[in-house]
Formats: sequence, C-alpha cells, structure tokens
Amino acid sequence: MKKVLPLLVLFLLAQNNVLHAGKYFDFTPSAKSAYQNALSLRLTEARATLDKMKRDEPDNLMAVYLENYIDFVTIFANDVESEYRSLSKNMDKRLDKISRGDRRSPYYLYTQAEIRLQWAILRIRFSDYMSGASDVKQAYALLEQNQKKYPDFIANKKSLGLLHAMVGNLPDDYKWVARSFGGMSGTTEQGLKELEEVLAYSKQHEFVFEDEAVVTYAFLQLYLNNKPALAWETIKNSKLNPKTNPLANYAFATVAMRSEHNDEAIKMLQNFPGGSMYFDLNHRYYMLGVAKLRRLDSDANQSLEIFLQQYKGINGIKECYQKLAWYHLVQGNQNAYRQNIALVRQAGASNSEPDKAALEEAKVNDAPDVRLIKARLLFDGGYYQRAYDLLKPAASDYQSDRKRLLEYTYRIGRITHKMNRSPEAIGYYRQTIDSGASEPWYFACNAALQIGLIYEEKRDFQSARNAFQRCLDMHPSEYANSLHAQAKAGLSRCKNK
Repeated sequence: MKKVLPLLVLFLLAQNNVLHAGKYFDFTPSAKSAYQNALSLRLTEARATLDKMKRDEPDNLMAVYLENYIDFVTIFANDVESEYRSLSKNMDKRLDKISRGDRRSPYYLYTQAEIRLQWAILRIRFSDYMSGASDVKQAYALLEQNQKKYPDFIANKKSLGLLHAMVGNLPDDYKWVARSFGGMSGTTEQGLKELEEVLAYSKQHEFVFEDEAVVTYAFLQLYLNNKPALAWETIKNSKLNPKTNPLANYAFATVAMRSEHNDEAIKMLQNFPGGSMYFDLNHRYYMLGVAKLRRLDSDANQSLEIFLQQYKGINGIKECYQKLAWYHLVQGNQNAYRQNIALVRQAGASNSEPDKAALEEAKVNDAPDVRLIKARLLFDGGYYQRAYDLLKPAASDYQSDRKRLLEYTYRIGRITHKMNRSPEAIGYYRQTIDSGASEPWYFACNAALQIGLIYEEKRDFQSARNAFQRCLDMHPSEYANSLHAQAKAGLSRCKNK
C-alpha cells in the first residue's frame, strides 16, 4: 500500500495535467483584433471576431478574458444598472474557466486580476462598495504575485501602476476599504513611475495594452498629480486616434476640457466617430454641452437635451439637469432654471460627487448668482481673462451676502492663480480660508489645496505641506473626497523635501 499510494497520486496529477494541458493563453491575431475592436467601441465586430476565435481556437482562454472585456466596455458605456446586474453573474464562471488554464503562463494570474479589476470598477460605479473593494484587494494580490513570478511581464505594471497610485490617496470616507482588506500600499509617485516604464517599453516593443497605459497615465497626471499640461502632451503625442476611436475621442476631450483646450475639445466632440459600426457613447453629448456651456455658447442646451433624451443610465443625470438649469440661468430664464433644478431632485442617482453637488444645490432652492456662475463656467473652460474682466469690478456687489462674498473671493483667487499672479491669488485664497473654513461649502477647502500647489511649485515644501494638511482638516459637504485625494497626493510628493 505504501508503494501504491504515491503512484496513484502521481497518476491523478498526471491526469489532471492532461485535462488542462490544452487550455492556453495566447494573444493571437484574432484575439488582438477582438480587443482592438472592443477598445474602439466596434462591439458588433468584436463579438463576431470573438465567436470566430472560439471556433478556430477553442482552447485559447484569452477568449474568456476578451468576453469579459467586452461586457466591461458595454456596461461602462451604457451605464445601465439592470445590464450590470445581469452580466455581473458571468464573473465567477469566467474565473473558473481561467483557473483551468496553463499555470505557467504570465496571463494565468494576470487575466484573473484584470477581470476582477474590471468588475471592481463597475461595482463601485453602481455603489456595490464592499464587493468592489474585495475585488480590488484580490486583483492587487494576484498582480503582486504575478509580478514576483514574472518580473519582466510588463502588463503587470500597467495595472499595478494604477492601483499603487490610487491606494496611497484613499479619501477618509474610504479608509474602511484599506482597514477591511489591508495589505495594499503604494503612492502616486510609485504608480506613475511604473506606468512610465510601461510607456517607455511601448516605444521599443509592440505592447497590446499601450493605449490603456497612455490613458491611465494621462488621467492620473490630470486628476491626482496636478499636471494637466503633461496629461495633454501625453495623450496628444500618443498613437490614440480620436477621429476613428470613440473612446480615444472621449479621453482626448476629457483631458482637453481640463487643460485649457476647451475649444479643441468642442471640435473633437463635434467630429465624434459615428455610424452603425460604432456603439454610441451617449456621454459625449453631455461633454459637448458642458464644453459649449463653458464658452457661454447659446446652443449649449441642445447637446445636453440630446443626452437626457438618449441616455438610459443613472449616473450623471442630476449633474446634467443642473448644467441645463445653469444654461437657462445664464440666458436669463429664471423659470426654466427652476424647472430643471427641480428635476435634479427627481431623476438619476447620487453616486458621484458631481451628482451629489447638484442635489445639494437643488435642495437649497436658491438660484446661484448669474455673474458668479458665468465666471465659474468661463474659468472651467480656461477663458481666464473673460472671467477676470467679468468679476474684478464686482467686489462691492457681494459684501452683504456671506456665501456669495466667499465664493467671489475664491473664484477671483482661482482666476488670478491661473493668470500666474500667485501673490494676489494667495491673498484671495487666505481670505477665503479665514472666512469659510468652518462653512459647509468647498471653497475654503479647495483654496487651501491650491495654496499648497502654489508653494509646491515654488519648492517651498514646508508651506506646501502645511496647506495640504489644512485642506485635509476641512470637511465640506461637496467634493471632499476628490479634494482630500489631491491633498494626500500633494503631501506624498512633498514628503522628505
């Protein structure tokens, strides 16, 4: 019996290997084609290519990963919760299939991690925070394990770069994630460095995930590292083609709208790739409407209304009604403002910070000051001189209203900051902090963040750290998570300097 038992074990292991030996991972031409079609929102072509791939390459488990990627892109573009609930049932089935693949392939752990990461993004988007956090934790562990096993597998760093950058800047409201699922660590600098390695590799080698890496790097520079100009240069000098790829157009326009290239964003969105071959990304209408609104165009409402008519999702609806209300306010139609701001309370979800901010405005039931709204929109579009000329002569008009005076000093501070008049901007920012640190509005919190960014640029790191910490000490009812994430990233950059 002592001799038979080891032989039996070996026999069973051998049989297990035979059963799974044929299941492999290979980014064949068909797989690359399906992936590129999905990335370009040519989803019908992607599915047709994938069906053919399954017939021609029945044991290639890359098809399972690509199935999930197509679901991810579909749900992300549609933003329909029922579709998310239905398709999310596929995750465990696909992970089970992949677990039967070749364990010696670097794609074995990588594809499992990517599937979990994709669903984590979707779960968090639809407020399934616990499940999303669990998937992030498991994706992180799989990627770290894969990095140790295959340190030269560059795709690891594409995804780890994102996770390392994000986990180091979790807002206070999400600290429970780190506590609940511990073991994750990282900084913005670490994540950006890893992505820079990926981009450098892509210049010398063919790398199938290059476009993903470019967009990830640009968005991190934009949203966390306070370098919109670098984000714009990164995406502008990439291989992404906004004329033929809707997601590339979306990425270009997103960065352009936040990096003083609003006019270019409008041109791109007006030439958005369309036709029956493409899946229609309805969010582009919202972006075009907002970009036009920031220029105070008289037809900005048209695109916003198209978005509301065609979009079947739940996120962004409140924000869109708010922007439509602002449009009518700017046009002098108070009744239309009230009608649209009332709809903010009734329609859509309040998962995102912009939707929550829109809901707060609707609850207050007090129309914003028209001049301040115009200045805010012009500033957001990068039209600083127009905004300055509008606001500068109007200081005396706001002395009797505490909130509006606070918003005035904040906005004139933001404008002078962008006009490279730093001493003047710091004066306005400090006035905003002194008057509004204990108020529920976000003005003082962001003023402290901006002072930190000015001092960081001047390499006065101690003053920068103090300002970033001041930002973290304030807890406004609007935008606290994003402001605190940026302040934490700033503290990380200024550490030990």
